[in-house]
Amino acid sequence: MDTLLHILSGMRWQDIADITLNSYILFRLYVLFRGTYVLRVLIGIALLWFFQRIAVMLGLIVTSWLTQGIIALAAFIIIVVFRNEIRGVLQAKNFKSIFWGIPQKKAITSIDIIAESAFELAQKRIGALIVLPGKEDLEEFVQKGVSWQGSISKEMIMSIFWPDNPVHDGAAVIQGDRIIDVGCILPLSRREDLPSSYGTRHRAALGLSENTDAIVIVVSEESGKVMLAKGSRPRPIDRGSKLKQKLLEHAGRSGKGLHVYRREKLEIGAAAIVSISLMTAVWFSVSRGLDTLMTLEVPIEYMNRNPAKEIFDTTVNSVNLKLAGSGSLLKTIQPEQARVRINLDKAVNGPNAFTITQDNIELPPGVILKEVKPPVIEVTLDVLANKELPIQVDWVGKLSDHLILVAVRLDPEKITLVGGKQILEDISTIYTEKIPLDNIKKSGKISANLALNPASLKIATGFKNKITIDYVVAER
Repeated sequence: MDTLLHILSGMRWQDIADITLNSYILFRLYVLFRGTYVLRVLIGIALLWFFQRIAVMLGLIVTSWLTQGIIALAAFIIIVVFRNEIRGVLQAKNFKSIFWGIPQKKAITSIDIIAESAFELAQKRIGALIVLPGKEDLEEFVQKGVSWQGSISKEMIMSIFWPDNPVHDGAAVIQGDRIIDVGCILPLSRREDLPSSYGTRHRAALGLSENTDAIVIVVSEESGKVMLAKGSRPRPIDRGSKLKQKLLEHAGRSGKGLHVYRREKLEIGAAAIVSISLMTAVWFSVSRGLDTLMTLEVPIEYMNRNPAKEIFDTTVNSVNLKLAGSGSLLKTIQPEQARVRINLDKAVNGPNAFTITQDNIELPPGVILKEVKPPVIEVTLDVLANKELPIQVDWVGKLSDHLILVAVRLDPEKITLVGGKQILEDISTIYTEKIPLDNIKKSGKISANLALNPASLKIATGFKNKITIDYVVAER
């Protein structure tokens, strides 16, 4: 859980833009190819990709390699096999239809066909009777003619009601996007208040609409007008758009067409959510994949040190950070982009142990810390002090048996050191570097360096690190 929160908190604006852009591309592919076999193949490729990632996680090398090859081949097959569908999308009237907007689905197109066909029949003075059932069964009131069971089209409707067609005088029953029956006989209305201009088709339409919840479209061959019968009221229709609206309202209430717009909005909304979720999962798996590791050596920075105290010793001066993230991101990291900081505001005189945690480390966004070596460092602080100490020569070896060291004089004999107060308290003498006695054959003078131990000790200003040693030897 902590790793997930760290990943989310380290998201870059580039990561958000990456997810958003690819989610929208995936969403547009769904919108443009929904209802076609192309979309089904794309879903299949997505499932193969997830299977390939699982194979990689499980270490199934051959399975992962074969699945990756199948995915590459499937992408090529889509272009070859479904070139007509792809060409149909790319041949849109303008680029806006590709990158924006939601194309209408076939359920609305069927109503468009019916409305356009009705007014074209009226223009040509061809009589027609079209029945769109509601929830109720029409079998009791409609005498079936010829079973048609064909897909709806404007050409099909025109041919059914063409005067030379044997079934042109009957009614055509349409459900959804299919013509179910043609040449059907409807019951005649026996109302006496109907206009004298209403012929047999009008009475047949009202006879059915008065007894059922069906809606009936009547095209008069005498007047070339369109009438809509629903319930006991005939409604003259003078525009195709008005007829479309009435048919949409009927489809929404009948349950045959469902609530087209509402359903489509829910479908599009679900597709958008799935696209974002899928691309986020891909981002976690690929772009933020944690299978790429690197080690970076970073120097330690010390902050908020008391000016009266000095750092005299540390166990290490840098730490190794084991980092995880996408390979392309890790390749761009420079050492100065990672920082390790230790806060010394509560440090005391003497040794102080600090555990390096995530709070001490700054990393570029998108990079995750896996391990720190060493995880604990020790820092020794003390107050700066001066102390004058006598110098003593560190002789090693021995003189020849016939010689004896008679006198030694040092210049200078004492030296002032600068260092931690606690360290200086434990030191009473400062030694020179080791001087071998074996090489001395006679009296003389030599120069020697001082051996400063620990290394944090410094020689005060005005003193040199070298001293002069005058020695006198004599025969035994």
